[in-house]
Amino acid sequence: MSFLQEVLDYLIRLFSYNEKNPLIFTQFNFWAFFALVMVVFSMIHNRRLMRNTFLFFASLFFYYQTSGIFVLILIFATFSDFFLGKAIYNSTTQLKRKIFVYTSVIINLSVLFYFKYAYFFTDAYNKIFDTKHHVFNHFAHWTNGFFNTEFAVDKIMLPIGISFFTFQSISYSLEVYRGKIKPVSHILDFGFYVSFFPQLVAGPIVRANEFVPQIYKKYFISKKTFGLAVFWILNGLAKKLILGDYLAVNFIDRVFENPLLYSGFENVMALFGYSLQVYADFSGYTDIAIGVALLMGFRLPVNFNSPYKATNPGEFWKRWHISLSTWLKDYLYIPLGGNRKATFGTFLWTSVIALMVILLTENIWVKASVILMLTLLFLLWYLSPKARQNITTNINLMVTMLLGGIWHGASWNFMIWGGLNGSGIVVYKYWKKMSALTKIGLTFGLFAIFLTWLNISPSPLLHIGTYWIGFIALGEIIEWGYSKSDFSFDFSWAKRAWAILLTFIFITFTRIFFRAGSNLDPVESNRAAWETASNIVRQMGSKWNTAIIDDILMQYKYVFIIFVLGMIIHWLPVKIKKWYRINFLLFPRYVQLLVVIFSIFVMYQFVTADLQTFIYFQF
Repeated sequence: MSFLQEVLDYLIRLFSYNEKNPLIFTQFNFWAFFALVMVVFSMIHNRRLMRNTFLFFASLFFYYQTSGIFVLILIFATFSDFFLGKAIYNSTTQLKRKIFVYTSVIINLSVLFYFKYAYFFTDAYNKIFDTKHHVFNHFAHWTNGFFNTEFAVDKIMLPIGISFFTFQSISYSLEVYRGKIKPVSHILDFGFYVSFFPQLVAGPIVRANEFVPQIYKKYFISKKTFGLAVFWILNGLAKKLILGDYLAVNFIDRVFENPLLYSGFENVMALFGYSLQVYADFSGYTDIAIGVALLMGFRLPVNFNSPYKATNPGEFWKRWHISLSTWLKDYLYIPLGGNRKATFGTFLWTSVIALMVILLTENIWVKASVILMLTLLFLLWYLSPKARQNITTNINLMVTMLLGGIWHGASWNFMIWGGLNGSGIVVYKYWKKMSALTKIGLTFGLFAIFLTWLNISPSPLLHIGTYWIGFIALGEIIEWGYSKSDFSFDFSWAKRAWAILLTFIFITFTRIFFRAGSNLDPVESNRAAWETASNIVRQMGSKWNTAIIDDILMQYKYVFIIFVLGMIIHWLPVKIKKWYRINFLLFPRYVQLLVVIFSIFVMYQFVTADLQTFIYFQF
């Protein structure tokens, strides 16, 4: 074989899609790719159209290396929404504008639903009508015919990041329709906005009115901005490799793969560990994306704000995955009527969700509970004008959270997860208005009911519920007792710490359903996810063998040390985090370089042999 042929073969392998070697932030091949991008970028950064065109094609190559032939979907979304955006803007009547914006939303959601929810809706249809339909991959069938490939047509694979760039495309059309931005003049500029590779596959979801103006600005990066970019990249890699991957590989994944092999204590600790892992993993990706984008002169929105410092579920969702939370608020919750009124969408989505639960569940108690709850809510809404607005607000909120749950995955577990978070927000809204004595009476009353029920019909879930209610009741009686005492020391810090702890425990418990529904074959996701979640609850709520806890702590001592250190760093005051961030920016270049080298050396010690993709790639 000639030297030229060897070079050609090498280039073909280099530029071909390899499922086992994708371009992700924790792999060397990504940083080699990024280095080449920056070399070319440095030569053309002052030529706006050339710069944006280059970054567009570099982003397409990045997505191809990550998702293969699915890059065609990204290209389709680019062309579709670019021309629909122009059509919306140039329409002379409101009716035409609505037709074009609805067309954009329908096309984007149809593509998303096909790839992400085909199994979910096929399974639902089969259960309702007692049929045996199977999914058929029309995209693979068309690709095989057109490109002479051999993709399987009896299975639909989920394109990485499709939810993120779909929501980003929808936001563009809606913001052009609302008059917040003018449509992008050149399709290459628009393609760059849709496909910008740092945030393409796992967010943050970038609003058009925030990012589009940046694509027309000249490149500029100050010394401090460069230092800040390097800091965020190191910060994100440390979160991912030292916290997320280490905890997952050495403890969490083992427990979730077979919860019944592990004790109740190990299941609880795996669940708390997963709360830290999913935060470190997702926020780590965001930090790296922000840093990489900054090096090219573009600013991405903040996506996390120390979410485990939240004192209630509502505040948590203002701190967690902020780009998705605000997207759902602006494009779903408010159009549903928000906290103002009920709309056609309110009744439509409530009816659809309730009907699906009633028709698909096999548990008669669940069916009866849903029907009874909806009947009581409707009667109260109809008969009491005073209660109407509160009911409407809470229904709109619950619909938003349920649909936000199903956005994460086509599984009932994700809907349960969304429903639990929505319920937590609604319950807290009423809880904070209660007097101290009312809270004590309510919690002790519930505790007595749970305890009685537990003695009559013991079950793991009742055990968990009893301890949870008792835990809350204990906190309320201590707080009330302090308010009646003559102690002079400030109790506010302890009250806040208690609220943070309760919120963290609640959010962690909901993650049973989130983690159980993740990384599953869509064909069996509902069954497997429910089985995993049930087994975890069974182990957590069963009687613990406390004699083995010391052995477990010693066996996984490094895992627990990393977990504790991770939570301490997370809970550090903002001023301390700002202090070490600013000091890094002020360091001389050689000191920054030494910090980078030392950080990479430390992180390398935690690198695992198995490739750990980012959790949110699957969404």
